[in-house]
Amino acid sequence: MKKIAQGAEAVIYQGKGILKERFRKAYRIQPIDEKLRRQRTRREARILEKLEALEFPAPRLTSQDEKEKIEMELIKGPTIRDVLEKSDYRKLGREIGIKIAVLHNNGIIHGDLTTSNMILKDEIYFIDFGLSFISEKIEDKAVDLHLLRQALESKHYTIWKECFENTMDAYRQEAVKGKEILDRLDKVEGRGRYKGKRKLQY
Repeated sequence: MKKIAQGAEAVIYQGKGILKERFRKAYRIQPIDEKLRRQRTRREARILEKLEALEFPAPRLTSQDEKEKIEMELIKGPTIRDVLEKSDYRKLGREIGIKIAVLHNNGIIHGDLTTSNMILKDEIYFIDFGLSFISEKIEDKAVDLHLLRQALESKHYTIWKECFENTMDAYRQEAVKGKEILDRLDKVEGRGRYKGKRKLQY
């Protein structure tokens, strides 16, 4: 397998599929480090299994070990980051909003909603659930959306507002407690660098 990426927690290899290996952190006490890697690997695997049961467009889990490795399906296609401005970003934005609503309606918080973690194949696939977790909290869902807004504004600054408004319009229609979550999103953003700026109309 060929190494294609390395993050703060894991190394990613590509062959016929994707292998994700969480590596040891030297600054952690070894038993604690092993426990954390095991817990995070199991959590990611459980979420991928749940996504498959929902028939959600995401990589399918193919194998895992007890400590640090999971193997999953390779999704081929360009990232949304690379095609958003060149495509119908309003339509793609709505599709993203609908799919985030599906995740949230099933208690799944992605944790790293960026256009680099979305791949355009026959539809939009979401990838990299390494920071994902299960939660029904309104705050967690609002923070998930806030991360997406930050990613859009940073990487797609020429079209981000219109794209995000389309995303949030679709999300509000599809998400359970969508209005309540978007109200909380406004509060989350008010605590950060958007405080005092004009509120977007979702």
